[in-house]
Amino acid sequence: MIEELTAFAAERREPLLLLLERYAADGRSSLLHTDLQQGYEDVRRAYDKLDLDGTPLADFARVAQEAEIRDPWFHFSLREALGHWRYVRVHRERLVPEEIPVADFLAFKEALVSEGSGEDGILEIDFGPFGREFPKLTEPRSVGQGLSFLNRQLASRMFNDPQVGGERLHEFLGLHTIDGQAMLLQRRFPTTAALRAALRRAIRTVEALPEDTPWAGFEDVLVRMGFAPGWGATAARAAETMGLLADLCEAPSPGALEAFLARVPMISRVLVVSPHGFFGQDGVLGLPDTGGQVVYILDQVRALEKEMRERLSSQGVSVEPRILIATRLIPDAGGTTCGQRLERVAGCRSTHILRIPFRKESGEVLPRWISRFQLWPYLARFARELEHEAPSELGGRPDLVIGNYSDGGLVATLLSKRLGVTQCHVAHALEKTKYFFSAMHWRELEPEYHFSCQYTADLITMNAADFIITSTFQEIAGTEEAVGQYESYQSFTMPGLFRVLNGIDVFDPKFNIVSPGADADVYFPYSDSARRLTSLAPRIEALVLGEEPLPSARGRLVEKDKPIIFSMARLDRVKNVTGLVEWYARSEPLRRIANLLVVGGSIDAGTSTDHEERAQIERMHALIDEYGLGDCVRWLGMRLERNLVGELYRWIADRHGLFVQPALFEAFGLTVVEAMASGLPTFATRHGGPSEIIQNGRSGFHIDPNAGDQAAAQIADFLDRCARDPARWERISREALARVAARYTWTSYAERVMTLSRIYGFWRYVTGLEREETKRYLQVLYRLQFLPLASAVPQA
Repeated sequence: MIEELTAFAAERREPLLLLLERYAADGRSSLLHTDLQQGYEDVRRAYDKLDLDGTPLADFARVAQEAEIRDPWFHFSLREALGHWRYVRVHRERLVPEEIPVADFLAFKEALVSEGSGEDGILEIDFGPFGREFPKLTEPRSVGQGLSFLNRQLASRMFNDPQVGGERLHEFLGLHTIDGQAMLLQRRFPTTAALRAALRRAIRTVEALPEDTPWAGFEDVLVRMGFAPGWGATAARAAETMGLLADLCEAPSPGALEAFLARVPMISRVLVVSPHGFFGQDGVLGLPDTGGQVVYILDQVRALEKEMRERLSSQGVSVEPRILIATRLIPDAGGTTCGQRLERVAGCRSTHILRIPFRKESGEVLPRWISRFQLWPYLARFARELEHEAPSELGGRPDLVIGNYSDGGLVATLLSKRLGVTQCHVAHALEKTKYFFSAMHWRELEPEYHFSCQYTADLITMNAADFIITSTFQEIAGTEEAVGQYESYQSFTMPGLFRVLNGIDVFDPKFNIVSPGADADVYFPYSDSARRLTSLAPRIEALVLGEEPLPSARGRLVEKDKPIIFSMARLDRVKNVTGLVEWYARSEPLRRIANLLVVGGSIDAGTSTDHEERAQIERMHALIDEYGLGDCVRWLGMRLERNLVGELYRWIADRHGLFVQPALFEAFGLTVVEAMASGLPTFATRHGGPSEIIQNGRSGFHIDPNAGDQAAAQIADFLDRCARDPARWERISREALARVAARYTWTSYAERVMTLSRIYGFWRYVTGLEREETKRYLQVLYRLQFLPLASAVPQA
């Protein structure tokens, strides 16, 4: 790319000069991808005689992600492919593109923020050298399929010498105990050959029994041979498991290894960490910092407990699996259960929420909720207390710790290191891509957001985790047009604080796409009349139509027969619910054909403690007043119980309505899956996860939240066509249901997470996947960088 551009500029100076002049004329020192593309289009149209299509300059404008300008110098970052970046600078007079190191590009950016920035003495963070010898993916389409790649790569290495590979596997099998009881092997055999000989005898013994013979019927004979429980609950299952191991010893392969490890009873205790927000089961959704993440984790643990129980039972292990969700205890819980230390999760037998308070330096408990941006000073102590309390509640050390979001990820990192257990990270959303230029201008944002702590914590967690779960591909590596959330951490600068040269590599095999689902007991098709909660219909009608005034609602729907456009989300800027209201207000066709129902936030701005939510509440009232929406917009500023929400989706589907998710950016889009699982046609943002969930035009529709009038026209056109041809609505509804059933279920999620945990745990042990040198580097970053930043955050 750079070479071609250099040759082009040598032959034709005028087009490049004109483009640089157009960028400089914009007047800004920093331009983003859309600005750069627009500048190129302006030049192309204004000088059509130049015939730029298909030239290296056109390719340059297409891949340029960012420009930093201090005339006469122009510095560009080029994303030539997903995860592949180069940097170039051009002098306006010489017009000779020069490739430069990422450090030089970042230093130039820093100098634009303030004089004195860009100095050589700034801390440079570089994880690149630690991964040079580690296998990495190379194909962009393989990003997020880390387990398959890692298993192939490491299995071929390990079994290159079958004797050494067999010894490591033998050693690994001798490790496992559950509740003090040995699993699979009573002891290590003298040699691997002795293990294989005993295995052959055991297989012959078990295969001679009736297939349904329970473990107790042949336990004594296998114990005498040196084996322990865990092979299978029946003779048939035990024979299959032993056969998998025998095949693995005879002809090792990645597939055989994965099939065998999937049966090894390795995980009976799981710790899930999610400190921020109001983590409870009822009455919390819609409170500050409390939304889809809570729903995700509760549904996750229900699925995981069921999967763990079934796997342990099928292997003949009579142990009750235990899961603990660790979160923050809030004494002033505001009518929620968040002030309760221990709470059992509904729908589970052995899963509980453990709440530990944040404490001030004096040891005094912090009584009230604080924002996720303010909690950094409390996490180190929270982790120490959790380290002592979690094993007590779980009945032993956890086998797996799952960190959620930036704060939970950091706590999980500390616990994984101290307890020596496998660590999984689920970011849900990374703030860095939600707040443009937040790294560059962190100093101005620091008093409110403390991004210095958050982005440092993200770097530590990403590189410490054994594996990372994402819901979508673009969460990792974005699209051709947009940078991925994790990819944005590849290189960036926080001027005066640090400069990240290699923060995370999206081709690292620790990344795995495992999409969540919707709770099938709550979100099921509107056509499933046998399961419908018909008793809720009168309440739903009263809530939606607004015939009786409610203090927590505004507006009413006068024309009751119109289909309903439904949206539900927290009231913050990124969720863009007020943006949807404005699109609707400005679209006469949309107002004529449909009503709008919005569920989110509170009606009274004075009751909110979150500044963004207060601003959105005030804007919502202003829009309703300005456009006179009181008879066609219904706003419920309340939290709805999930069974009520499930029936609400179906009630709207009965009336051939639709769901809209208008976020400026959405990491995944759980409400999108819920709506589709109910059979409700869905329009959702094209920026983020919903663009992967929905097949545009088939199982739903993509909209651009930055083009609201166009989105409103799309929705109006769909409703108009459906009014003339109801089969169109029904076709989209059927495709939405099929899409969710095939790709987004908690059953498949839980199966995949358990498999990932076993295989990453195996490789962590037998190959030193812990990357000890990386952990030492992270320890320095944590102690010398993060802790001083956290201690500088004012305590509430």
